[in-house]
Amino acid sequence: MKKLLLGALLVMGMGLAMAQQIRIVVVSHGQAADPFWSVVKNGVDQAAKDMNVRVEYRAPETFDMVRMAQLIDAAVASRPNAIVVSIPDAKALERSITAAVKAGIPVVSMNSGSDVAEKLGVLVHVGQTEYEAGLGAGKRMKAAGVKNAICINQEVGNVALDLRCKGFFDGLGTKPNVIPVKIGDPTGIKNAVAAALQKDPTIDGVLTLGPTAAEPVLQAIEGKKLVFGTFDLSPAVLKALSEKKMAFAIDQQQWLQGYLPIVILANYVRYGLLPANNVILTGPGFVTPENAAQVIDLSKKGIR
Repeated sequence: MKKLLLGALLVMGMGLAMAQQIRIVVVSHGQAADPFWSVVKNGVDQAAKDMNVRVEYRAPETFDMVRMAQLIDAAVASRPNAIVVSIPDAKALERSITAAVKAGIPVVSMNSGSDVAEKLGVLVHVGQTEYEAGLGAGKRMKAAGVKNAICINQEVGNVALDLRCKGFFDGLGTKPNVIPVKIGDPTGIKNAVAAALQKDPTIDGVLTLGPTAAEPVLQAIEGKKLVFGTFDLSPAVLKALSEKKMAFAIDQQQWLQGYLPIVILANYVRYGLLPANNVILTGPGFVTPENAAQVIDLSKKGIR
């Protein structure tokens, strides 16, 4: 009996050791300290615990495609069991991602890149289709009576964000009016939006593409009557929604964008299992003043 028990414990120990040998590298264009990406990393960390795998999260200090490509190359050179990437610029990252695939390293993409993932040899993409999400935002603003809107883009050149603006103006049915700003410069964002509103008093709608832009824009539009919506959630965005200072926020459930790729790759490495669909949609969903309270508690826990 003791020998059987000892044998069972040894088998269990070997199984755990094999599971712990799985190493997955995540390379994103967003920093873990960013309000949006911190939730993505929370999902990554939880999946690592649930699947009993080792995960390393890496990102450039700023939106820098050259540096991101270097981080992917370094990850490939380290020979992990699998890699997760975001793909904000396919042209800049194509060589690095395809090098991973050619090296026999399974790759899953998250957040951005749904339109190019399959072409690059990525197994599965987890995220939302950006153009369609922007289109939905434009249709909502049109239904609210907006005639003249601006789209605030904090990472011009990020294909996913460019598609959001394009879809937005197509849904609204107006000519594009994109205001480029710099991420990490809240004062600059606030001033750029204030200047645009002063220059054209007929602007009655504003869309931002993330909380880092939404929060300073809230200050810029204080006291003005216009329809304001944003992509993605943060405590400040949810507070503004609950106070009816915003019309909507597009929720792409970024926690799942961090969580699901780790689960998928852990099961693929261990068992060769993959979902049937090569794109798993996590959004878009819309958070409004009517349902903001339901989301606030989960936001405090770093899940929404």
